[in-house]
Amino acid sequence: MAKHQLTATVLLAVLLALAAPSLARDPDMLQDICVADYSSLDGPLRVNGYPCKRISNVTAEDFFYGGLATAADVYAGGNPMGSVVTPAGADKLPGLNTEMLLVLQGALEVGFVLPGTANRLITRTVPTGGAFVFPRGTVHYERSVGESPAVAVSAFDSQSPGTVVVGDALFGAAPAVPTEVLARAFLVDVGVVEKIKSKFQTN
Repeated sequence: MAKHQLTATVLLAVLLALAAPSLARDPDMLQDICVADYSSLDGPLRVNGYPCKRISNVTAEDFFYGGLATAADVYAGGNPMGSVVTPAGADKLPGLNTEMLLVLQGALEVGFVLPGTANRLITRTVPTGGAFVFPRGTVHYERSVGESPAVAVSAFDSQSPGTVVVGDALFGAAPAVPTEVLARAFLVDVGVVEKIKSKFQTN
C-alpha cells in the first residue's frame, strides 16, 4: 500500500512540474475584440465588467483617445503635489484591449482590418499626443502623414508578443511559400509574385 502511495505522490509531483511552465504566461483574452459599450450595461455580452458593443457598431473612435495631447493644469484646485495623472483606461478608450500606440511627434495614419465584418477597414489619423489601440492579432498598419517624421511608442499586452511583417512573412519566408499559392491567393500572375519575392530576398 505504501509503495502505491509513493508512486502516486511522485506522479503528482511530475504532473505539477510539467504544468508549471504552461501556467507561467499571460492569460488569453476571452475574445479578440470587446469594445466597451457604456450605454448598454445589460449586454449583449459582458467581459471584464463591461458589456461589449456589437461588432457591426464599432467605429475608429472606439480605438482612439486624444486626452493625452493637452497638458493638465497641475495646480488647479490648489493641488499641493504639483502633478496630475491623466488616466486612459477602458472608460476613456473603449477599445483598449491589446497593443497601444502613442504618437509622440508628428501624425500617423493608422488602420486595421476588423475581423468578422467582411474585412472592414477601421482607419484614423492620430495626432501628436493621441493614443490608438489595435485588437490582438489584427492585420494593421501605421504610416507618417504629417509634415515632419512621426515618432510613436507601442506597448503590448504580453511579455513576448512577437510581430509579423506581412510582406516579409509571405514573400521572404524560408523555405519560400510556393509562388503558385501566393499567385492564387492574391489573384495575380506568377510573374508578379516572383517580382515581389525578389524584393524580399536576402543575399
